[in-house]
Amino acid sequence: MDTVTGTRLRWESTPAHVRAGVEALLKGRVVEAVSQPGGFSPGVAARLLLDDGRRAFAKSVGPELNPDSPGIHRAEARIAAALPASAPVPRLLGSLDHDGWVTLVFEDVDGRHPREPWSDADLSRVLAALGELASAMTPSPVDAPTLAERFGDAFRGWRVLSASADPGRDLANLDPWARTNLARLAALESEWEDAAAGTTLAHADIRADNVLLTADRVVVVDWPWACLAAPWFDLLAMLPSVRMQGGPPSDDVFTAHPLGRDADAEAVTRVVAALAGFFVEQGLRPPPPGLPTLREFQRAQGVEALAWLRRRLERLS
Repeated sequence: MDTVTGTRLRWESTPAHVRAGVEALLKGRVVEAVSQPGGFSPGVAARLLLDDGRRAFAKSVGPELNPDSPGIHRAEARIAAALPASAPVPRLLGSLDHDGWVTLVFEDVDGRHPREPWSDADLSRVLAALGELASAMTPSPVDAPTLAERFGDAFRGWRVLSASADPGRDLANLDPWARTNLARLAALESEWEDAAAGTTLAHADIRADNVLLTADRVVVVDWPWACLAAPWFDLLAMLPSVRMQGGPPSDDVFTAHPLGRDADAEAVTRVVAALAGFFVEQGLRPPPPGLPTLREFQRAQGVEALAWLRRRLERLS
C-alpha cells in the first residue's frame, strides 16, 4: 500500500521565538529549510542550511498542534542527550523548551528512507543494522523505563475490546476471526510483559520513516519511546510495517533473523498478540488532534500483525 504519513508544519510557520532560538543555538542564520516527509508529528521537521554553509536538522512542536506532542519531544531530548557517541543515531546539538514549544536540533544526516515497496537490498541493510543495534544497546547504555512501564497501558487492546469498555466502539469493523477469538487473544495478550522483558535499549518505534540509509551506514532516528526490552523486540515491532509496505511476510523474516531464531517462540507469540491488539484497537479510535492519518496507518499495521498472529496460532493448533 502507499505510505500513510502525517501532515507537517512548515519551518516558516513556527513561532518566531523557535526560529530565533535555533539560529542562536547554531550561531548562524537559516537561509533554507526543507521540510521532511514521513512520521506523524504535526510539528516541523526540516533540514536547515545556514548562511555559512553548515547544515542541521530541526524538529519542533507546540501544544496548539497536539497536546501530547511536546511531551514526546521532551522524552526524545532526554534520551538523545544520553545516547553514546558510538550509537548509530544523529548527534543532538541542543534542545529548546519555551512557551510550550519543544525544539530539538540534530546534526544533519545525508541519507534516504528505505524505498517502497521495500527492496531486498534495503531490507537486508536494515535487518543487519537491527542486529548490530541490539548488540550495541545490550546492556542499555542509558537509564530508561522498561517496555512494560512504557507501554503497559497501551498494550491491552484485546482486553479493552473483549470487555467492551467503550460502548461506542463499533466492533462490526473488527476482523471476524479476531471477534470470534477475542477471549483467547485477551488471555494471550495479558502475558506479554514478562515475555518481552530484557536489558536491551529498544527504540520501540522502528519503521521506514525512522530509518535513514547513508552511503555507508544505517542511522536510526526519533527515539522518544526508548525502553528496556528483549533484544528481538525492535525487529518484531518493525515487521508489520515492513509487510504493509510491500515487504515479505513478518514470520518469515523474524524466524530467519539471528535475533528471531534465538527468541523463545511462546514469548514471541504473546508479544505479537499484544502488538496486534494495540494496532487493531487503536485503529478503531477517532483520529487524535493534529494527526488525521495516524489511525489509517495503525489499521494497516493491525491487519498485518493480526495475520502474523493468526498464522502463529494456527501452527500451534
